[in-house]
Amino acid sequence: MKPNQEVRVVVTGLGTINPLGHTINDFWNALIMGCSGIRKVSRFDVSELPTQIAGEVVGFDVSHYMDAKEAGHTDPCTQFALAASQLAFEDAQLHIPDAESDRCGVIIGTGIGGMRSIQEHSFTLFSKGCKRLSPFTIPSVICNIASGKVAIALKLRGPNFGAVSACASGTHAIGEAFHWLKTGAVDVMLAGGSEASIEPLGFCGFCSMKAMSTHFNDCPEKASRPFDAKRDGFVMGEGAGVLVLETLEHAQKRGAKIYGELCAYSASCDAFHITRPEPSGRALIHCFRSVLDNSNTQPVAVDYINAHGTSTYYNDLLETTAIKAVFGDHTQKLNISSTKSMTGHLLGAAGGVEAIVTVKAIETGIIPPTINYENADPQCDLNYTPNKAVKRPVKVAISDNLGFGGQNGALLFKAFSD
Repeated sequence: MKPNQEVRVVVTGLGTINPLGHTINDFWNALIMGCSGIRKVSRFDVSELPTQIAGEVVGFDVSHYMDAKEAGHTDPCTQFALAASQLAFEDAQLHIPDAESDRCGVIIGTGIGGMRSIQEHSFTLFSKGCKRLSPFTIPSVICNIASGKVAIALKLRGPNFGAVSACASGTHAIGEAFHWLKTGAVDVMLAGGSEASIEPLGFCGFCSMKAMSTHFNDCPEKASRPFDAKRDGFVMGEGAGVLVLETLEHAQKRGAKIYGELCAYSASCDAFHITRPEPSGRALIHCFRSVLDNSNTQPVAVDYINAHGTSTYYNDLLETTAIKAVFGDHTQKLNISSTKSMTGHLLGAAGGVEAIVTVKAIETGIIPPTINYENADPQCDLNYTPNKAVKRPVKVAISDNLGFGGQNGALLFKAFSD
């Protein structure tokens, strides 16, 4: 189906589980206070590793979202997704009659999927043999199972699949849901991302790539420092972020609260290297320009960018270069921040959680900071909202995410106006 330009898409529900909180209010309050969710890894021994810190989700009680038997064969990645989806659904005060359930769908992105399950079932296979594998082995590891579990729990029978594009997965999931809504084929979509990869296989894999911070093991809250001259790598995080997206007509018909309007989505690929961004920023520049063009928005109208901002040398330099190229003289009037400075990098969940941040900035007129910005980098010389939240009206905001494989994605939100 072709997009229907008359269809408008709005955000009516938000849900998240992440290192800073298990509710939107707790998460948002921690963000604007500049709190860090980074701490020493607690669930396995990291004493011999060069990186020993991460943004773990602590205190998560899965029994609020599924019974013990089901939880026992469900990976934390799916548990987080289900929890965030249920919270978003409740926040939106949605009730979907059975007759309308085929017009409501789910797209949850993940970069890796069931990492803990991959480890555990692999150990069983190699230590005890094939016959000891659980019948839940495959369902617990495949990347689309989060969307499927959410659909089963909420009885949503519309489009359902997973987006898998590394750290751009959450953004791409929201963007694909947006496209479905624009066709007029559906009324409601739950979309976002989930990740639970702080496990020995994932953590040690990133250690071997030398991609993570190693200089702040003794002061974890200082480790994630996007755009700072002393940044030395990203910090792993985990969790989920899910949004309820609806057509404006459907939302207004039921009297829903509207957080903001999703006006455009764009995606591109560097086609350069499996992990390193292309130095000129050509594809990311195209991605930014496309999301502006797709929403008929001039660069000077943008107030805030929630940047990917991983605290790695190349990513932060690339984003700065791309923003300068697209926004020109307006660049210095923009507020930019990377909330990964507080949550860590949630990989495939980053786009979902950071889209929530972007929507909340529009709703509240508060821009969360980039904490740990202490040493100016001459090559990263924009307004990154250093260390303290800023109050300013936000009418137009962009959230962008990048991923291994050269993936780029961007979402443009606006304050809702009839």
